[in-house]
Amino acid sequence: MTAYLDASAILPTLIEEAASPAVDAFIAGADERLVISEFAAAEVASALSRLVRTGTLERDDAAARLADFDAWRAAAADGLDLQASDVRLASVFVRRFDLMLRAPDALHAAACRREDLLLVTMDRRLAKAAEDLGVRTRLLAADAG
Repeated sequence: MTAYLDASAILPTLIEEAASPAVDAFIAGADERLVISEFAAAEVASALSRLVRTGTLERDDAAARLADFDAWRAAAADGLDLQASDVRLASVFVRRFDLMLRAPDALHAAACRREDLLLVTMDRRLAKAAEDLGVRTRLLAADAG
């Protein structure tokens, strides 16, 4: 099986938060091959940039964390490029108002559905919507660590 990490499942490896132990335990014990899309990597960089903008993280610290992430990703995870078909499917997903999906989350779900990947996330809404869409999902809970 292959596990796709969305940004919510990656950030706790870079920033200490309540979810960090659960994410670290999942990654350390994963028998699955890990996959991180370029889109998820961009979301991670964006989140760190937001922390710099708000003064929560120093620029040099954020740059070092991104460098660590890039090195880890290159060594421990496979990449996944999004395709135009993923965007089209994500558009269908967000039009399902009962799912309450944001476009970025719909893109993650669409890519996982296309590649039959296990979606690993900390986002409860995304996990529920993905399951409703037939995507295999693993919700990591902050209190599971």
